[in-house]
Formats: sequence, structure tokens, C-alpha cells
Amino acid sequence: MRLDKYISNATDLSRTDAKRLIKHGEVTIDDKMVINPAQKVNADQMVAIEGSTINMAQSRYFMMNKPAGIVSVTKDNNNPTAIGLMYEHRSQELQIAGRLDIDTTGLLLITDDGQWNHRLTSPRSDCAKIYQVGLTEPIGSHYQASLAEGVMLEGEKHRCLPAHMEQIDEHHLTLSIAEGKYHQVKRMFAALGNHVASLHRFQVGDIVLDADLEPGEYRPLTDLEIAAIQ
Repeated sequence: MRLDKYISNATDLSRTDAKRLIKHGEVTIDDKMVINPAQKVNADQMVAIEGSTINMAQSRYFMMNKPAGIVSVTKDNNNPTAIGLMYEHRSQELQIAGRLDIDTTGLLLITDDGQWNHRLTSPRSDCAKIYQVGLTEPIGSHYQASLAEGVMLEGEKHRCLPAHMEQIDEHHLTLSIAEGKYHQVKRMFAALGNHVASLHRFQVGDIVLDADLEPGEYRPLTDLEIAAIQ
């Protein structure tokens, strides 16, 4: 990687600022001054600015407790975004791994690791998405069997994959689905003649929303949580 890009990726400095430091002789590679911003840097080399060693930035992984009213995109001209709630260097490089509707709350996973994101969101992924669902009408006695069989959504050619529900009370249940079609949960219950009043995702695969996170807060994933997405 070019030296100026390496410094920019590993620090809060822009490429322009990195070039200026390099040309002023303030950067060393393996204790040797370098003044060419295009100098290539290998992973095993030590880069320092004014004698302080810097390290290449590692991939980043976060969970957020998404509040209602926040959109799961990087940029939006009309609504506040999940990325906008984060105070992270190079936030423009972060990606939403499995989006939530603007009025859906709960577990949102965010990363700059494209391969990890793909493993999580691929149609072949076996990562179950588990939701708490509130319905406007009482839960029908046939819902569990219909969901297990696979609901046919309007405009789709094939049924949804089998889903599993556990009833909490007359209007509330937990639902586990294995795919992520557009507005899937809402459309599933619409197909059953009901309407979703509240929707909260609290688990994806083995990653469970941290109960200590208030709406809008986020934290880095642990090594075990990162490794859970295979």
C-alpha cells in the first residue's frame, strides 16, 4: 500500500496531510526517513510519525441498538441515519449488514469488512433473524402452522422459507426467520390478515443485542461475536 494511504487509513489524517508530513521528513519506515508519499509499505514494516509508531487499521465490527426514526443507510437527505449516530474515523467506509426499516428497532450490525457482511447477508447464510413482534389483531390459531409451512407473499413466486414463532400473549410473539426479503415480517403477517404494530430485532445468528445498550448506542463486537458469522 502507498505510504500516504497507509497513514490516512491508520490515523485521522487526510491523504493531503499525510503527504505533507512525509515530504517534511516526519515519517519513517523501519526507522529510516521516507519523503516519497508513493513509497510502498508492507504489513511487516514499522511506520512512525515523529517517532510514534502507527498501526494499520483493522476491520471494524459494531452492534447498535437502532431507534425508530433512523434509516439503515450510509447517507439520506431526508432522515437521520444509523451511520450518523456513530463517532468513528472513516465512517464513510462502514456498511450496514442487514438493514432494518425506519420504524423497526433493535440489533443492527455494522462493519467495514465486506466479506463478513456478505457471509451475514447471503441468501445461503443460516443466520436466523429473531424478532419481537406486536400485532394489531389477536394472533390466529393457524399462524404457527402457516409460518412453519412458509407464507406466500404478495408479488412473490415462491413461499418464504419456514419460520418459527413462539406466542407471548394475545398480540405479541417472537419470530425467527432465515431470510431477509423486503419488509418480510410485515408482509408475512399481512398475508395472514394482520398488521405489525411494533417490530424489534434482538438476535442475528448467535449475536444477541446487548441489553446495556440504550436506543442509539453502539459498541464493538467481541472476538467471539465476530467469529460467530462464518
